[in-house]
Amino acid sequence: MATLCLDVSLFIAPHHQLRRQSEKKLLVLGPKRSCVGRRRRLSNVSMKSKNRFNNIVAVATREDLMRAAVSAANNGVSKFNVKATVTIKNKLKPDLSERLVRSLDGIGDLFGKNVIIELVSVDVDPKTKSAKISSEGRIKEWFNKSGEKVSYTVEFTVDANFGLPGVLLVTNNHQQEFFLENVTVEGFHCGPIHFPCNSWVQSHKHHPQKRVFFFNKPYLPGETPEGLKALREEELRELRGTGTGERKLSDRIYDFDVYNDLGNPDKGFDYIRPTLGGGEIKYPRRCRTGRPPCVTDESCESRLEKPLPMYVPRDEQFEEPKRRTFLFGRFKGLLRNIVPITIGRLAPNNIDIKGFSEFDKLYKRCIIRDSSLKDIFPFRKTPVEETGPGLFKFDLPKIVTKDKFGWFRDDEFARQAIAGVNPVSIERVEVFPPVSKLDPQTYGPSVNSALREDHILPFLNGLSVQQALDGNKLFMLDYHDIYLPFVDRINALDGHKTYATRTIFFLSDADTLKPIAIELSLSPGAPSSRAKRVVTPASDATSNWIWQMAKVHVAANDAGAHQLVYHWLRTHACVEPFIIAAHRQLSAMHPVYKLLDPHMRYTLEINALARQSLISNTGVIDTCFTPGRYHMEISAAAYNDWRFDMDELPSDLIRRGMAVDDPAEPHGLKLLIEDYPFANDGLLVWSAIENWVKTYVNHYYHDPATVLNDSELQAWYCEAVSVGHADIKDAEWWPKLDSPENLSKVLTILIWLASALHAALNFGQYPYGGYLPNRPPLMRRLIPDENDAEYANFVADPEKYFLMSLPSKLQISKYMAVVDSLSTHSPDEEYLGQRPHAATWTGDKEMVEAFFKFAADVSRVEKEIEKRNLDPSLRNRCGAGVLPYELLAPISEPGVTCRGIPNSSSI
Repeated sequence: MATLCLDVSLFIAPHHQLRRQSEKKLLVLGPKRSCVGRRRRLSNVSMKSKNRFNNIVAVATREDLMRAAVSAANNGVSKFNVKATVTIKNKLKPDLSERLVRSLDGIGDLFGKNVIIELVSVDVDPKTKSAKISSEGRIKEWFNKSGEKVSYTVEFTVDANFGLPGVLLVTNNHQQEFFLENVTVEGFHCGPIHFPCNSWVQSHKHHPQKRVFFFNKPYLPGETPEGLKALREEELRELRGTGTGERKLSDRIYDFDVYNDLGNPDKGFDYIRPTLGGGEIKYPRRCRTGRPPCVTDESCESRLEKPLPMYVPRDEQFEEPKRRTFLFGRFKGLLRNIVPITIGRLAPNNIDIKGFSEFDKLYKRCIIRDSSLKDIFPFRKTPVEETGPGLFKFDLPKIVTKDKFGWFRDDEFARQAIAGVNPVSIERVEVFPPVSKLDPQTYGPSVNSALREDHILPFLNGLSVQQALDGNKLFMLDYHDIYLPFVDRINALDGHKTYATRTIFFLSDADTLKPIAIELSLSPGAPSSRAKRVVTPASDATSNWIWQMAKVHVAANDAGAHQLVYHWLRTHACVEPFIIAAHRQLSAMHPVYKLLDPHMRYTLEINALARQSLISNTGVIDTCFTPGRYHMEISAAAYNDWRFDMDELPSDLIRRGMAVDDPAEPHGLKLLIEDYPFANDGLLVWSAIENWVKTYVNHYYHDPATVLNDSELQAWYCEAVSVGHADIKDAEWWPKLDSPENLSKVLTILIWLASALHAALNFGQYPYGGYLPNRPPLMRRLIPDENDAEYANFVADPEKYFLMSLPSKLQISKYMAVVDSLSTHSPDEEYLGQRPHAATWTGDKEMVEAFFKFAADVSRVEKEIEKRNLDPSLRNRCGAGVLPYELLAPISEPGVTCRGIPNSSSI
């Protein structure tokens, strides 16, 4: 256990209160040692020097410093030396320009252009009423050390009445930025004092303000020591900026803006995309960059295309291990698309998958050996193949490692609705036929369901429809209202075809689901024979293929809704305003900031990269998903129905009819599908997070008044809602931040969204979607009707028609490369229950111990999940051809593992 600081009053302890360790050893205070106990006078301190010694605050923990303090007391000296260990994290692979600048900085060091650190006391000088500051400490021999992490020793001189150092002021007189990880100061009575920095320090030449770093002791705003109040406020003003000007990559400014950078009107009509937020289309706010407007439309921000970097505050950018992993994923994706791009350009008629065996080629061998490419390039091997064929080959997705044909089975199709990559959309059917929430005056009779009792009655095991409803036996994936307003526009796009779908499932006595009907809806303008169609499980060969086509259309709808609504909107876009506001309104000393800090890591960076490469006008979702150019409008339409309070897991389960209140159950809920892997594991994780947050919040906030009187906390929540979610700020469902209970609820939801829910929705993308027939993101053909000209071709070769309905080779490889990268854990990932310097992230001993208890709870969750995945009675997670459900298993190795809960939405 790390040594922790005591109350400031103990630093001015008379010498007779000091505990003698031994005749030659000095006082060292730790969690198991105290100033209280057996006391003895120090024999080498004269009676004449007692009073002077009583005023000495800086009592060293090292023998040499202690002797200096005693000598000073005897001789009336009022200044003492203390030391700090400064840990710097170096780049492992600096580029040529960085190495050159480093060399120049080495020369500058010889002429006094060092990195300078000063200590600021928690106390103010009673005469000047200003903060007490130590002498300047200089980091010397900066360039004589190398390695990923380097530690330096810095010495300071402080006055005898200096008090406790609470702030570091850092000045970087080098030309180049550096990453300051942490600083530990020794020489004070309380023991080591820790400063968790974890920040890039820019050159004084470009950013002249001294960098401010606070020690690890948390303070509510009203409890801030006098010496730190001004710096606390000044640091927050620095982070807020002025709201004007274009941001530089080295800036640390956090601000809000609307989504007006997804299109590029300067390139023409096809590249125009609407602005999201602040107008007719409601949406959360994103991090402001301040880039100049487009030439043809000043309301749109000009775009930066990759590889040019998008602005996020400097400390939000990926650290080197994460960046290497991400860039390597991009590089692999580029290589894996060389062949499909070449084929698409040189042989435009050869873009369709010809048979299921072609999917196998993506994994079994290097795709550069594709026979179609050999026809274009008549040579036996390519230079790239000889240097690294593995880079061209996709790993085998987990979904086909258990059962290659499992995706074709109805039970697996249904199982993935509760144990796949999108287990949060399924809901209980409360009325039959289902009722739309769309306005019938706008959409006409198309809002009415075509489902009838006779469609599903043969599949209810002898129950009537009402008995099935009363027995909680009917469940549904309802993508009708999400897609219907966009069906006409999507189907008008070249190579994009969709329905608004509803899928009905029946719950068997074995607690497994079976799909029993799929409703396919087109717009009111479609021919009456095709506007509404209900498909049921097969009774012959032809209807079997139609049934399979219908399931794949549902899977494509699910892939789009998953990506745009449940994944991107809920765990990325809706969380971003809370992160921006936290940096703008919560001091690094604030207890809530310390709690949220690991759950904000990398989110702004990955969201900026998404705006650049995924959700933009030429992004992967635009080109490879069914909604095409309308994908973000679908996401915005879903935002109208989003509720922050319903993102609480128990509330979400009840809202979807998947659970009912039951105080007798462990989590106060009874699941209506007992073997619902996401919900079962999710409630374990939710409970662990909730208990940890309640313990933390109740430690600092004892009653409603302490919450209401916390100016920084109220400013954070108010800004996150009123500015970050300005378009829905007046909604009545926003929780009131007026009590410890409500504060705990808000913080638990945020941590749940950023960690567990994001993990459940993200890290299964390649394991489940990497095999396209299981979960295609795009469909290019509708199911033919008997009156269609295509129907004869379908009957003649249904497999060919099925494959032609899937994405093209180029779309497949682009999509697979992206979801492979998005499903990859980086080597520097921090998982739930982990955080750097776990014993010193806060100076509050009780909360350090509470965090270790939380980590133990998380470990128990992992063991319970492992146990469940070996239980043969749980047929939705154990059995022949069934994937174990591990997406909420907290810890993972690097790579694509289909498990692991990182602390934040970091990919």
